[in-house]
Amino acid sequence: MTTATHSAHRPMYSRIHVSRSRGAVSGVLLVLLGVWGGLIPFVGPVFGYAYTPDQAWHFTMGRLWLEILPAAATVVGGLMLLASADRRVTIFGGWLAAVAGAWFAVGPTLSRLFNGGVAAAGSPASAATTQATLEEIGFFTGLGVVIVFLAALGLGRHSVVSVKDVDQASRTRPVRVAERDEVDDVGDGDDLMR
Repeated sequence: MTTATHSAHRPMYSRIHVSRSRGAVSGVLLVLLGVWGGLIPFVGPVFGYAYTPDQAWHFTMGRLWLEILPAAATVVGGLMLLASADRRVTIFGGWLAAVAGAWFAVGPTLSRLFNGGVAAAGSPASAATTQATLEEIGFFTGLGVVIVFLAALGLGRHSVVSVKDVDQASRTRPVRVAERDEVDDVGDGDDLMR
C-alpha cells in the first residue's frame, strides 16, 4: 500500500515542479534582450543608431506599442523562466516572451493597418543602406526573431518531464504528503487487525 500511495502523489508534483536552473540561460538572455528593446529607442539616437524621430528620450505612441510594451512582456517572460520552479508559470512566461518577440518582428508592418499606411515606429534614421538595415534588424526584425528563438528554447526545455525531474521531485516532495501516507498506512494496518 505504501508504494501505491507514494506513486499516486509523485506524478502530479513531478509534472509541475521544474528545476530553476533549466530556464536560467534563456531567461537571462530574454531579460537582456527585453531591456535592449525597451531602451534602444531612447538611447540609440545618442550613438547615431535610431528610428525617426531620432531624438534621445523622445516618447511616441508608436514607441509605446511597438517597443516598450513588447520589451516589458519579454522581460516579464524571461523573469518567469528564470525564477519560477512551477512548470505552468515557466511555460506561460515562455509563451509571453514568444508573443512579444513575434510582435517585435511583425508589429511595425502591421501598424500600417491602423496608422494610415505609415509604420507607427517611424523609419530608420540613417540614410546609408547598411546602417538603415542594421537599425531595422536591431530594433525590430532581428530582435524579434532572436526573442522568439530563445522563448521557444525555454518552452521546449520546460514542456518535457525528464527522469531527472521525477527523481528530484521524489526527493523534495512536501513533508505533509509523506506524513499523511504514514498515517494512512497505520490506519490500514489497524483495519486489517480488526
